[in-house]
Amino acid sequence: MNLLLLLLLLLFFLNLSNRMDPALLRERELFKKRALSTPTVEKRQAASDSGSHKKKKPKVDKESSSSSKLSSESNGSFNIKTSSGYKFGCLAKIVNYMKTRHQNGDTHFLTLDEILDETKLLDISMKQKQWLMNEALVSNPKIEVRDGTYGFKPKYNLKDKKALLRLLDKHDQLGLGGVLLEDVEEGLPNSAKAIKALGDQIIFVTRPDKKKILFYNDKHCQFAVDEEFQKLWRSVPVDSIDEDKIEEYLKKQGISSMQETGPKKVLPIQKRKKPAGQRKRNFKTHNNHLAGLLEDYSDGVPVKK
Repeated sequence: MNLLLLLLLLLFFLNLSNRMDPALLRERELFKKRALSTPTVEKRQAASDSGSHKKKKPKVDKESSSSSKLSSESNGSFNIKTSSGYKFGCLAKIVNYMKTRHQNGDTHFLTLDEILDETKLLDISMKQKQWLMNEALVSNPKIEVRDGTYGFKPKYNLKDKKALLRLLDKHDQLGLGGVLLEDVEEGLPNSAKAIKALGDQIIFVTRPDKKKILFYNDKHCQFAVDEEFQKLWRSVPVDSIDEDKIEEYLKKQGISSMQETGPKKVLPIQKRKKPAGQRKRNFKTHNNHLAGLLEDYSDGVPVKK
């Protein structure tokens, strides 16, 4: 732009040269000499251009650094997938899925590829797949392996409501107590429907920890007792009788009482208090070789003989 201005000025002065007086012509010549002697405008532009080029170089470096950051972030996400936490998370997802499908009635076994496909775990590495196949699923107590296929392994494998009733009856006859509801729900497909169909053949008992237990309701043990016997039973006072005497009486009649199987409380040992009169303490004398020289001052100063 500065060069164009100079050229325009020169042309302007050239056009006016024919009309100027000699004084103006001399000033024009002097102006030309000064303009030609100080051509510094182009150098400053070149310097500014070189400076701008230098400033542009760091921008390229920033782009490369940002790309390196993205690559490092991508590497970080890849490392998360290869970590042990991600590995065991995949195992937990597989076990929960196998449990859910078993509860819904899908009890047929699946291959590992079918499991990974249905759980949408297709992005795991070959190393993790080998770990699932050779270690994790084989050693898991809730997974059963059969000819290279995998299925859910509940505590009680129940097919229908009749199998549940047989299980509760067996526990009742052997004195094993009841069965946890969560174990029944785990092993019996559509357990809520089966339990509802059994009706009053099952008794529910809720433990202090809010867990429910199922018992077999043996109706053969339900019989009517005559009211006269009930009155006689209630008229016998046993509040003042010691439990040891009751147990002794039952043994004489040939009846064994149920012993307590829970942990027994250990009573703290009480220390025996010494009587207040005994304040003297017997000290042992170790200076036996001075037996004839020592004197007893417990009763006062001894009288000289």
